[in-house]
Amino acid sequence: MATAPSQPDNNHALESTSQSTVDGINAASANMGSEKSADTTHSKPRWWENKSLEEKPVDGAYGWAVVASGGVMMMFSMGGINAYGAYQTYYHLNQFPNEPMSNLSWVGTLQFAGMSVFGIPAGILCERFDTRIVTFIGGLIMGVSLIIASFCDSAVWKLILTQGTVFSIGASLVFIPATSIPAQWFVKYRAISMGIAVAGSGIGGLWLTPASRGMIESLGTGWALRITGIITFVATSISSLFMRNRLRVEGREKIVDFSVFRDIRFIFVFLGAVCGITGYFTPFFSLPTFAIQKIGKSESFGNNLITIINAASIVGRIGTGQLAPYFGAINTMASCTFIAALSILVLWLPFETTGTAIACAIIYGIFCGGIISLLPVVLADLWGVQRISTIIGLLYIANFIGGMIGAPSSGAIVDDIGHGTNFKPAITFSGVFMLAAAIFFTLLRFATNKKPLAIV
Repeated sequence: MATAPSQPDNNHALESTSQSTVDGINAASANMGSEKSADTTHSKPRWWENKSLEEKPVDGAYGWAVVASGGVMMMFSMGGINAYGAYQTYYHLNQFPNEPMSNLSWVGTLQFAGMSVFGIPAGILCERFDTRIVTFIGGLIMGVSLIIASFCDSAVWKLILTQGTVFSIGASLVFIPATSIPAQWFVKYRAISMGIAVAGSGIGGLWLTPASRGMIESLGTGWALRITGIITFVATSISSLFMRNRLRVEGREKIVDFSVFRDIRFIFVFLGAVCGITGYFTPFFSLPTFAIQKIGKSESFGNNLITIINAASIVGRIGTGQLAPYFGAINTMASCTFIAALSILVLWLPFETTGTAIACAIIYGIFCGGIISLLPVVLADLWGVQRISTIIGLLYIANFIGGMIGAPSSGAIVDDIGHGTNFKPAITFSGVFMLAAAIFFTLLRFATNKKPLAIV
């Protein structure tokens, strides 16, 4: 009788063993499925897609190669835009003397504004495709646009289309990577590395302005544009070989993520950028003509003022990168914007002398350079480096708005309110908007950290 219950217990044991075996098989199958899914998710990127280089150390040697590459790209994108003042002065005084200044300023305006508005798709392309391919295509478009523009010297609208709009498309494909990717390769040296990369635009303006002026005077605008286009393509093509993302961004459902606009800090950055860019280009485009018409200086002196601004901006972009770790990127950027506004309102507005024009060019160049170099650093510090390409692309909506308002309005103010000779209303316009940018960046600083003496 004691042995009778043993049969059900044995059956129960067998059932338990069988069930355990089934569960084990199911679990193994599930694990195999998940591993297979993981393998699919993290499959090796195809040749045109972005590849992760996270095994390479931050603050390492390859990062400096990326910085040098970004500097060259900035030299021919933003630097080329800064050097447009040499072309505008020649167009206004010689090639198109009957065209209003506001029409000629549209070329430079669309170079920058177009580069800004195309920043969003450029940022998306940099996340999804190998940035070496993206930047190569951008350099090709820039070079070809200038070569085509060299044959379009009969009407301003042709230059607006080629030297302005088409150039801006290519510039966006090199400018966005140049201002975002170096930040992925650095932590300790992020501010200084960004300062060096962005200083490329000042270096470009420094030599492109006198080089363009010399080629225009010797060969005409046609050959000046052709030679610049060829050099642009060759230099950016070589640099594109080193422009690689360190972090691979996984795919996402939203092509463009606007959720960052719900952050009040981004709103302050956005509004500050709108105001800052609205006032930014007036000294570049109008100070040379001001020196010629109001001070009585030569055309070469007027163009030299652009060279001075660009040279000073190199000092500012590298110098502010050195100061930012000690004083905070946001603090430094807000201070630079405030001093740039003062240089316009205190030195340029009240005076019509050679000394004050040079002083304004130097001081404005130093501190406007700090604004440009520190914006990517601020974005990386606040929102991280992984999606910095698309965040910078979104910010350049603000730059597009500011660019569309700034230079055309400034030119129209000189033509309509100043009757072509009074620059004070346009100078005031530029200085007030730059001052408003300083206020928004100050609000950003206190939205980030309310302590007055904090390093932010």
